[in-house]
Amino acid sequence: MHAILLVFGGTLGATLLSYPSTVIVQAIRAVRVFLFPGSRPDTTAVVRTIVRLADKAKRQGLESLEEDLPQIGIPFLVNGLRLILDGLPSEIVRNNLIKEIRFARDRHGQVSNVFRSAAAYAPIFGLLGTLVGVVQVLMTLTDPKTIGASMAIAMTATFYGIFSANFLFLPIAGKLNVYAQEEVFLEELIIEGIQCLQQNEVPVLTLRKLQSFADAHKRDQLTTVPESPGPARRAA
Repeated sequence: MHAILLVFGGTLGATLLSYPSTVIVQAIRAVRVFLFPGSRPDTTAVVRTIVRLADKAKRQGLESLEEDLPQIGIPFLVNGLRLILDGLPSEIVRNNLIKEIRFARDRHGQVSNVFRSAAAYAPIFGLLGTLVGVVQVLMTLTDPKTIGASMAIAMTATFYGIFSANFLFLPIAGKLNVYAQEEVFLEELIIEGIQCLQQNEVPVLTLRKLQSFADAHKRDQLTTVPESPGPARRAA
């Protein structure tokens, strides 16, 4: 129990001192997302929604999309539709939406850094707990009954620090980073759809553009994976 209090209490205290309260609150909410992801927007569903809106806008005009805003469960898409319904130029709409993506990416990065910092602090406090246990052992060498408890603190503190860093904090940061990348991709896809709606393109062309954008994103992900080295060829 002493080792647990030292490692987790020290890690929590150091993390709270390292970040403002607003970021800490966002990190606590992110833990709930990590534990209970729930339903997340799917690329196919987003594309279908945009194509449906493009078909309606082509037949009835952009103004007809105003009545569909309450039924759309994607806030980023709703914000983009409101911008084009307000009559803003295409370049301004795109720049505003890109700024929202940049702010969201920075916010997600701050939350992930909270857990990465905790992963860096935890082993250090585990080492500190080990040192405290060793000191207690040295202070009670004349009393064999207390050596066992002191050695328990010395041995388990490092274990708790390494375990919490590699099986708790880093996995949370990794999954949140994946969620952030998926969100950014969907928002970039929505920007392309918003541009198609504003240019009053036909639904078929809108569908092809969004599918091409999604395929290009998958190709970019594949090119970032290092190729496995092939069998070495003997020199002639």
